[in-house]
Order: sequence, then C-alpha cells, then structure tokens
Amino acid sequence: MQHAVQRITDANFDQEVLASAVPVLIDFWAETCVPCRLQEPTIQRLARELEGRAKVGRLDVYDNPRTTDAFRVRGVPHLAVIRGGEVVLELVGGHSLEQLRDRLRSVDL
Repeated sequence: MQHAVQRITDANFDQEVLASAVPVLIDFWAETCVPCRLQEPTIQRLARELEGRAKVGRLDVYDNPRTTDAFRVRGVPHLAVIRGGEVVLELVGGHSLEQLRDRLRSVDL
C-alpha cells in the first residue's frame, strides 16, 4: 500500500504517469513558490484520501524542464490529472482542500 506522494521526474514520467493503471494527480511545484509550500499538506491529505483510486505525485518544475515544458506550465502551483495518458483536469494556483475535492469529483476521483 502506498499513500505517500511520489516524486515524479522527467526520467520516470512515462512509467509512473503515462503507463499508470490508475489516474495520476501531479502537483507541479517549485521550492521558491510560497503557495506551493502552503498547498503541500493538502496534496499529502489528498494522497491518503485517493489511495487505491489514484496516484499522487509532485514534480519540481526547475529540476524537470522537459515535462514542465510539455505541459506548458507557466505558473505554479499547477495541478494536472492524467488518466490513460490524457489530461482530464488542470488547475492553476492555490486551492483549498474542499475546492480540490470538488474538482476531482468532477472527473470521477
């Protein structure tokens, strides 16, 4: 059983995200981003809540430029839900736990 937030990188993106049997919520973030750090506990909570239904990962935008560019991430925090290799939801900016739960429910998570 895993409920920890996984580290997603350019190197493991294809295997951990595109080939995932379950949807993946990715938190694109940066160490220098205060809203990203404030949202981290919420992401940890969602990882526990989504256990068994989805994978949750964080990708540092400065350390992983290929994936960051591919998703056209221009601001952080930037959240994306990928299901079957397709982006089904994107959210930019900080969000409360309830806001994120509502948006995730809209894509059946």
